[in-house]
Amino acid sequence: MKKAIFATAAVGALAVVGLTGCSSSGSGAAAGPVTITYSNFISNGGNEKNLQKIVDAFQKANPDIKVKVTTTAYSDYFTKLQTDLSAGTQADVFDVDAGSFANIQANGVLASLDGVKSSDYRTSVLDTYKVDGKQYALPTSFSNVVLFYNKDLFDKAGAPTPTDAWTWADEKAAAQKLTDKSAGVWGDYQPVTYNEYYKAVQQAGGQFLSKDGKSAAFDSAAGKTAADWIAGKSGTVMPTSADGAGTPDFDTNLFKDGKLAMWHTGIWMFGLLGQLPFNWDVVVEPGDTQKASATFSNAVVVSDSSKNKAAAQKWAEYLSSSDEMVKVRLDAGWELPAVSNDALLKPYLEKTPPANRQAVFDALEHIAVAPQLGTNSQQIQDDVTNSLGEIAAGRQTTASAVPALSAQVDSLLK
Repeated sequence: MKKAIFATAAVGALAVVGLTGCSSSGSGAAAGPVTITYSNFISNGGNEKNLQKIVDAFQKANPDIKVKVTTTAYSDYFTKLQTDLSAGTQADVFDVDAGSFANIQANGVLASLDGVKSSDYRTSVLDTYKVDGKQYALPTSFSNVVLFYNKDLFDKAGAPTPTDAWTWADEKAAAQKLTDKSAGVWGDYQPVTYNEYYKAVQQAGGQFLSKDGKSAAFDSAAGKTAADWIAGKSGTVMPTSADGAGTPDFDTNLFKDGKLAMWHTGIWMFGLLGQLPFNWDVVVEPGDTQKASATFSNAVVVSDSSKNKAAAQKWAEYLSSSDEMVKVRLDAGWELPAVSNDALLKPYLEKTPPANRQAVFDALEHIAVAPQLGTNSQQIQDDVTNSLGEIAAGRQTTASAVPALSAQVDSLLK
């Protein structure tokens, strides 16, 4: 689900356009057989046929509804959506993700979804798409970050393996014990980036932005603790940028080579790693004062100007919660559905490695909410990453860099 990581790149484009267009389809409900349109990015790149299987099953179960699908590459999707929303030509049902949802919903173009069986979904993911108590989108898939670890390295060092009860202090102690620079073995790896930082601030008990989202809030004890936690690993228990850290596939290859004890990364790596010449597993990421796991998700919405809202919502619910959808996704290895029924997810949970796939779902109990950064989202993320890099390299101190960064973020928030 790497697509969702880049969601914030689309937010700025959607926020600067007044989405005042009104679809020619009007509003209300049509009687008899209807055709609804569905615009998506989730199936692009190899899952088009899998999406069609779900469409076919839906149409068989609902012969009075036909679904017309349009698929667009993620890199082009939000530009096209911006154009459609401005002109009022958007599909009845269309894809969003966690990063783009807030700005789209704020423009009043989404229908509220009444009568949704909320018990069918993982509550924390479903609530991502709720505003003022109303549901405006249904999650179709999710991905998150967990802590990978090399069990053989832990056993060799005589160190206890990570558990869900671990805190940063436990992780730090293990990383120090397992780091052996002379052997090229490192105890930990966590990217020195914005995505890791906003999450770490929450794990330390703080927030990246103020409650109203209009100012930076990380110039705080939690923000400084988070910066020290991430940047302070560099050169002590994890490689520096001079060692190659941050270059493409560096961390992946280090873990695959058996030279990395712990690794903060996403569950999309399960399939890539597969069987390795050592035992590996995962747990929910440790927190400092609390748990907070980065979670990325995609969802479907219904256009407020659709004239077939009931049929459109029926399709949205089927695409996001039906048994057939779950089966197709799991059979294809096509991202995880955000459904609550563990019995349906049994084939995924029983697959190894890793053995502890339950951690993927346990991590959803405490989601690190991604801040909505507005039109200058990418600049803010770049500035945070660069500042953390300066701290990691020893060219700046946390005490001076975090307040300066906070002022810079304030100037960019719009």
